[in-house]
Amino acid sequence: MNAAIPTTRFAPSPTGRLHRGHAFSALTAARVAADLGGRFLLRIEDIDAERCRPAFEADLLDDLAWLGLSWAQPVRRQSDHLADYQSALDGLRARGLVYRCFRTRKAVLDEIARAPHGPSPVFRGKPLPAEEEAARLAAGEPYAWRLSLDTARDALGAGWAALGFEERGQGPQGERGRISAQPEALGDVILARKGLGVAYHLAVVVDDALQGVTHVVRGVDLFEATSIQRLLQALLGLPTPIYHHHRLLLGPDGKRYAKRDQAETLAEIRRSGVTAAALRESLGFV
Repeated sequence: MNAAIPTTRFAPSPTGRLHRGHAFSALTAARVAADLGGRFLLRIEDIDAERCRPAFEADLLDDLAWLGLSWAQPVRRQSDHLADYQSALDGLRARGLVYRCFRTRKAVLDEIARAPHGPSPVFRGKPLPAEEEAARLAAGEPYAWRLSLDTARDALGAGWAALGFEERGQGPQGERGRISAQPEALGDVILARKGLGVAYHLAVVVDDALQGVTHVVRGVDLFEATSIQRLLQALLGLPTPIYHHHRLLLGPDGKRYAKRDQAETLAEIRRSGVTAAALRESLGFV
């Protein structure tokens, strides 16, 4: 694939119906691609097998087509490419950059709360002694693979301080231009879970590289995640896209649109008689 072709993507998860926020993000990504004379891709992020449904995927494809969007084929579905993520994880494991973490979510939160200088918002851990780890594995205890920031820092050496990315949109504090990555802000993130497969951060950097994505267009709520993803790109030898974080749409209650809050869906908007052209115009896309 020719990575020189400007390429953006919209990457929804089929866990429910799309809402106005999704429409705004998809239209923004498509417009950036058009302005650059490039390609707009659709990626289905369906690695959460418990929540993702084929019916929701069919619905979102229908909603996006109704909006007037088209995308390059084929559509990449993460569930079809688990071997790509496993290969990346295996490479990190071979270099000692990840470790097994057996702590439950509650145990992690309790440990964060017990931090000596007050509660810390992130978790930092280390591998268990070999005998204890072997015993837990033999007992069949569940675990997650976490990225070790300490080991990653050692692996990159002087390159750690040089980690950064180009922001063409705007961060939550108005950040723009060359941004220094701050992976410490998220701590030792989970990259995969036993039995549940890959986690978001690892999958997204692998996908963007394999699809030749040159411009990542997404909501500003993911701005902080970019630092960890930039670190993974450096560790895996992957290219660094240009980032364009956009504002989040707010509903009448002042909160951002979200599936969990039962935000008005595009399907409901369509049933009310609103046309795609009218919706695009209301979102600033004439």
